[in-house]
Amino acid sequence: MRARSSRRTLIVTDIVDAATGIRSFTLAAPDGAVLPGFVPGSHLIVGAGDCTNAYSLTNDGVAPTSYQISVLRLADGNGGSRWMHDMLSVGDAVEVELPRSAFPPAARATKHLLVAGGIGVTPILSHLRAATRWNRDVQVLYTFRPGCGAHVDEIIALAGREAELFVDQSAFTERLTATLADQPIGTHLYLCGPSGMIDHVVATARGQGWPESRIHLERFGADALDAGEPFTVRLTESGLTVDIPSGTSVLEALEGNGIAVANRCRQGVCGECRIPLSAGTADHRDLYLSDDEKSAGDAFMPCVSRAAAGCTLEVPL
Repeated sequence: MRARSSRRTLIVTDIVDAATGIRSFTLAAPDGAVLPGFVPGSHLIVGAGDCTNAYSLTNDGVAPTSYQISVLRLADGNGGSRWMHDMLSVGDAVEVELPRSAFPPAARATKHLLVAGGIGVTPILSHLRAATRWNRDVQVLYTFRPGCGAHVDEIIALAGREAELFVDQSAFTERLTATLADQPIGTHLYLCGPSGMIDHVVATARGQGWPESRIHLERFGADALDAGEPFTVRLTESGLTVDIPSGTSVLEALEGNGIAVANRCRQGVCGECRIPLSAGTADHRDLYLSDDEKSAGDAFMPCVSRAAAGCTLEVPL
């Protein structure tokens, strides 16, 4: 398990309305000390009332004196974003887990092509700051609904003529196709946004011959995870076998069979529901376990993770 020292209490030092329905929060140490640094594309785990949510960091990760996140207020979410918007004020204390990397840049990329949709601009902005700091070749395509573009001024200030903004979907699609077809060897593509946009960008890139190793993405929101195929979980201590239908999490299925598992966020970010895995291969969909922990194959997060294709999972419950 992760050490509790990774948890910090930070103070809200600034709140800004970044766009329609999007609010930016600045969090700092109570004594103003420098916070642990982070790589571009990292997210911060925030205790938002009764919820625990992950939000992409938007500021520079080198010796930061604050962590900055932007939160889209969701009417149909788990309540975390509404709590952030409605309950937080400057001066309030917030519990966080230190930044975790889930969407880092490729160190050997000759160029970074950054594509964002809506609130998906948040990790893209972090990538752009780093590319600018280290004088990397970078290009940005950002599409959003009129009035809903966050951090537009910052993107223009950082990328200048290499930033292209779109409020018309057809114009974005046309420009995307041309841009993907005209990139130097060694360019890496990074994209974050709604699943529909991501699927289109990935399909277009693949159709033009982009190798998978140069396509990096991060999904977000309620449509981030597909329903998955049905599979089975064997509980080795109780002798039960639990069928997991498509669209139902392992956690939900266990609860439906009267098996209690400690949990908090139910989004794969807090680590509370972590359970051991004694056999089988998990399809890890969480943002909590490190790459090494996932490769070890001895634990998984039942709130979001499933079995790899054709596998049965065995857990000591």
